[in-house]
Amino acid sequence: MAKSTKILSSILILFFIFTLFSSSNALGGKLGGRTQIKDVKTNQEIQDLGKYCVEEHNRDLRYKNGALSSLLSFSQVVEAEKQVVSGVKYYLKISAIVKSSSSPKLFDAVVVVKAWEKKKELLTFSPSPSPATK
Repeated sequence: MAKSTKILSSILILFFIFTLFSSSNALGGKLGGRTQIKDVKTNQEIQDLGKYCVEEHNRDLRYKNGALSSLLSFSQVVEAEKQVVSGVKYYLKISAIVKSSSSPKLFDAVVVVKAWEKKKELLTFSPSPSPATK
């Protein structure tokens, strides 16, 4: 009797593990992993997040050193990924124009959105190591 209970327990544990991994694959990858967002150029929510990131970056520049020459003008988000954390963390590649010049540059931004709190927070914003594209 004890042997059959161990076998049944083992089968149930394996079934649970299989179900857990199957559901994470159905969601588009590992649970908690990054997933690429398709059609970012036509996704208004993503474009709005990119604009928010540039506005926050500009606000930080004004607050920290009053530097108006290095303010940015938002162009578009060109790439995006998301990761489910406590909220949704977005990794954005943003094309923006430095107001003192006319050439677009790429910037990497990370922003967390907590929809239930109606809150978003820019975590990082920095020049991208990728070459600039239009």
